[in-house]
Amino acid sequence: MDSMAWQLLIEGAWTTLWISGLAIVFGVVIGLVIAFIRMMKIPIVDQILVTYISLARATPLVTLVLFLFLSLPTLGINLDKTLAAIVALTLNTSAFNAEIWRNAFRNFPRAQREAAESVGMRRWAYFRYIMLPQMWIESLPALVNEMSFLIKGSPAIAVIGVVDLTRVTNRISSVTYEPLSPILAAGLLYVVIIGLLLKLQSMAERKAKRLAR
Repeated sequence: MDSMAWQLLIEGAWTTLWISGLAIVFGVVIGLVIAFIRMMKIPIVDQILVTYISLARATPLVTLVLFLFLSLPTLGINLDKTLAAIVALTLNTSAFNAEIWRNAFRNFPRAQREAAESVGMRRWAYFRYIMLPQMWIESLPALVNEMSFLIKGSPAIAVIGVVDLTRVTNRISSVTYEPLSPILAAGLLYVVIIGLLLKLQSMAERKAKRLAR
């Protein structure tokens, strides 16, 4: 491949990275909020959230992307392709993250909460300084695993015209009639992206452990 092809692939990788990155950040936060609300056990709200989680987890990502981009306009809601991609990825990963966070809530030692209450610690302070750092450490491997699945599933956004790494690879292959080289190069770039994610996981674990001390 020539330098132009590599430049296009890197641009496509950057598109994949920043769109997936935004979805990951939103998904982790939204998942945490959903899990927190579910732990309150409000019957109607909990059932709505369970339905959302079940639908989001069961729906193929490519179907969700197409629904947001092609079907919502019939209801008067128009999303451009980039926004539709971000929303679809966020909806998908937030559902999985919600279950990860909920398990962390359920498995958190009850004795620590009782100890915090006995010394008069406010609920928000307890959650912020004691509970959340420990939950983050325990949940991080599962969260990062979900993040990697999201990145590997992100080629679904190419079906609505987002020029991500996969779409660029297809374009180069169709022009050069040599699919092997761009596919191998794209695979290498995906490996680099996942490698960066794992590196960030390691850094986040070290920082979380320091904050939890």
